[in-house]
Amino acid sequence: MPYGSTSEFVFGIFALLLGAIVGSFLNACIHRMPRGVGLNAPRRSFCPGCERVIPWYENLPMVSWLALRGKCSGCGWRIPFRYFLVEALTAFLFAVVWELFGLPLAAVYWVFVSLLVVATFIDFEHFIIPDEITWGGAAAGVAFSALVPEMMDSFSRWESLAYSLAGAALGFALLFLVVEVGKLAFGKIRHAFPEGEDFEWRRQGDRIVLTLAGEELDWMDIFSRERDLLTIEVEGSAFSADGSEIRGKMKFWHNRYEFDSSSGPLDQLERLSGKMKAVVIPREAMGFGDVKFIACIGAFLGWQAVLFTLFAASIIGSVAGFAGIALARDRAGVRIPFGPFLALGALLWILGGRELADWYFSGLRSSGGLF
Repeated sequence: MPYGSTSEFVFGIFALLLGAIVGSFLNACIHRMPRGVGLNAPRRSFCPGCERVIPWYENLPMVSWLALRGKCSGCGWRIPFRYFLVEALTAFLFAVVWELFGLPLAAVYWVFVSLLVVATFIDFEHFIIPDEITWGGAAAGVAFSALVPEMMDSFSRWESLAYSLAGAALGFALLFLVVEVGKLAFGKIRHAFPEGEDFEWRRQGDRIVLTLAGEELDWMDIFSRERDLLTIEVEGSAFSADGSEIRGKMKFWHNRYEFDSSSGPLDQLERLSGKMKAVVIPREAMGFGDVKFIACIGAFLGWQAVLFTLFAASIIGSVAGFAGIALARDRAGVRIPFGPFLALGALLWILGGRELADWYFSGLRSSGGLF
């Protein structure tokens, strides 16, 4: 960077403070977006416990959380550590990006790492990545590539734009293929219970909850596609709320049922319970939000970063997946979001993945491993 040590220090502090402030805004995004609350809502930040409006001096990034010891000063509601973590992480990433790149590239990557942070924490908590992050991020990446061709190591705006579009298209196509092939190969999981296990299907207001062997599953989380089918093989008999007896195999789609000689919409059912000897649950290789998210990553970083990100995310995700399976034991299933691993892979590319890939492939070429 073409600055003296004093200037570097001042700009580094500025990047750190800016990151903390942006992190505070990202916390609002993480809380509001999955709940459908607009970011331009007229109401200021408030405590979810007592709904008290938070004054500005209690809303200082990182400082307020530490000063309040993670509790609301009005009602004592515990403020999740996530709020402090997001602000600190964003501040750190902004400072690192500034140190590595400087303007104008740092400004673009500040936007990008903000998208990564929001996507990661929303996906961890809600298992979704909003379209504002994925499609909106992809559009932003394409637009930035035309304005800042350095993003794609190019001096031509048109060439940079082409690389950005190619990266988005490649990422989308690769993960879309994974989703479809994964659905064919691993689109359902079967659990057998030779000695029989209790199950219960019940309606709770607008929700439907399915309890299998003590594990509660939200109905809408089970079905990703209209054609997805869940089946329960009854051990002996099952009974509905009105006392009707059901035998054999029960079939469920997201909005209808079929068992014995009857079928109809789920609205006709209130409660089912009994013992099961097996259950087959539909599942996806990954969510479609991940497909759109890798398109966003490709738009910002290009096609080479897409390949690196997928490789890194697959390795890290596999380790986490095996750990999740081990911890799940005999429960009906465990869900691990893939979006955070994609975000981590993309971040690794920014922080040195490009240099690592160049070193690796140059070593292969020098040893005759590549033509």
